[in-house]
Amino acid sequence: QVQLVESGGGSVQAGGSLRLSCVASGRTLSNYAMAWFRQAPGKEREFVAGISRNSDSTGYVDSVKGRFTISRDNAKNTVDLQMSSLKPEDTAVYYCAADLEGFYRASYYARKAVDYDYWGQGTQVTVSS
Repeated sequence: QVQLVESGGGSVQAGGSLRLSCVASGRTLSNYAMAWFRQAPGKEREFVAGISRNSDSTGYVDSVKGRFTISRDNAKNTVDLQMSSLKPEDTAVYYCAADLEGFYRASYYARKAVDYDYWGQGTQVTVSS
């Protein structure tokens, strides 16, 4: 069991930056592959960025490549998402998620929401033009 809490969301103008943070409790975050997803009203939850538990593998949805960076600090039980050059289409609720499969596959992360075992409550990101 792990609890995840996101923070760092807010409202920014297009071209601005935000840094989202996810803090875990209950279990050490080092046991899990981690990801950020986002969901806009009326749309499916979308994979944004993922990172394996040993940080050997990272990946991003095409629309954020070159603009977003995922990182983790297992000693602090945190996962961050640095977002720059934000666009209005980035507006969504952003969720942190943990996948226990990462315990067995140290260099792996999933891209499907159904594969993740634990979720944070979400943090709103709004980007205005």
